[in-house]
Amino acid sequence: MASATAFRIGGDLEVRRLGFGAMHLSTDPGPARDTSLAVARRAVELGITLIDTAYLYGGGANEELLVEALYPYPDELVITTKVGVARSGPSGDWKLDGRPAVLRDQVGQALRRLRVERIELLQLHRIDPDTPLADQIGTLKELRTEGKIGRIGLSEVTVDELDQARRIVDIASVQNRYNLLDREHEPVLAACEAAGIAFLPWRTVAWGESGARAEVAAVAAELDATPTQVALAWLLGHSPVMLPIPGTGRIAHLEENLAAEHLHLSVSLSPSHRDRLNRLTESTESTEPTEPTEPTERTESTDLT
Repeated sequence: MASATAFRIGGDLEVRRLGFGAMHLSTDPGPARDTSLAVARRAVELGITLIDTAYLYGGGANEELLVEALYPYPDELVITTKVGVARSGPSGDWKLDGRPAVLRDQVGQALRRLRVERIELLQLHRIDPDTPLADQIGTLKELRTEGKIGRIGLSEVTVDELDQARRIVDIASVQNRYNLLDREHEPVLAACEAAGIAFLPWRTVAWGESGARAEVAAVAAELDATPTQVALAWLLGHSPVMLPIPGTGRIAHLEENLAAEHLHLSVSLSPSHRDRLNRLTESTESTEPTEPTEPTERTESTDLT
């Protein structure tokens, strides 16, 4: 199911373990959009086969950007998108919405925007607490039966929620916040590992207080690498089901991120280094909002899902 560089999502959909998160790609017209198109194309040129996006990212604008950059897609490319967040009310604020009709509509829109007949991996962006879980997962199961979805994933779930969902349908992936300094979801990762479920960490690079940063920087200096590369290499080596999806809007940072895979494969990140990194713990409180908001900041250290 997994190797040092590849993983089969759902047991059959093979992708490179180090993917790309498209959220940071600007969809504004002009030079910023041109840069985003170049970054997406460069990611594929460099061998990326898994790109993560979502309806939340600009109300589908991010999906449209990827189509402009990459369509017709290479055979090996998987673009996974997420549904279950919608604008509502007079103010048009983003809100969790897992009602069956909304999920069906958003999947239909994603199929049209991405110009595909089937979304190979479709993830529920969040579980809507106001809609029965069985209705949300059941709708995705129906869409899979209809051939509109190949595999179903979840995002920001607990072990119990994952178990409940798996009683209804096979779950191929989980996308939770997780990084070297934030391991709150270690039990979820363990559950995914036991079941062979792909774990796509978001906010893959997040520093804590200066002491933690100093330790990561020290390891990076010893390896002639960057702290970002060390953090990503640590993720790749931490679990065989780990598929990091670091995002960036810059080609230089994209190339830096992908170099972390070489660091992971080499003997440079030694057991001693890993032991030092493993002892680091989260030193800051998570600032993730209780409800998703459309991302506007595209920095390398704030990797929102």
